[in-house]
Amino acid sequence: MKYYVRVGDQEIEVVHDGGEVHVDGKDLDAHIAEVEGTPVRMLTVGDEVHRIVVRRGAERGRYILWVDGFRHEVEALDERMRAIRELAGTTAGPVGPAPLLAPMPGMVVRVQVQVGDVVQPGQGLVVMEAMKMENELRATAPATVKAVIAQPGTAVEKGALLIELE
Repeated sequence: MKYYVRVGDQEIEVVHDGGEVHVDGKDLDAHIAEVEGTPVRMLTVGDEVHRIVVRRGAERGRYILWVDGFRHEVEALDERMRAIRELAGTTAGPVGPAPLLAPMPGMVVRVQVQVGDVVQPGQGLVVMEAMKMENELRATAPATVKAVIAQPGTAVEKGALLIELE
């Protein structure tokens, strides 16, 4: 099965053929295993092991991945779904950086940016506590902080707007 995976501006072709994985034409020794009773999966690529948590996004084919603590918004489409989207003209993504939304209900512990700050991909913006764990929410694209809505000590629901970016 062939998939097209988009992370930011980069598109990666992934072919899963039985027990083999090919990424952009390169053969990889990759395996994924579930950690029983948790949403965590362990991805082994060669000698490297990565901790992954996957959540479905708002649209079909969109996902939010936490890979070793870093948050990534990803689109993964098989050949059929990609062709349908291209024919429908729905391949254009949103323009500009997405606002930072709470990925789960929890408590805002720290806000690490102020209005006017310029942030880079991977830079920490807000620390939330959920299920007795602190989670650092990071920027996914270069942006400028337009507004800070989150306040330390405030409880937020899933999907709550925390930071506006431009």
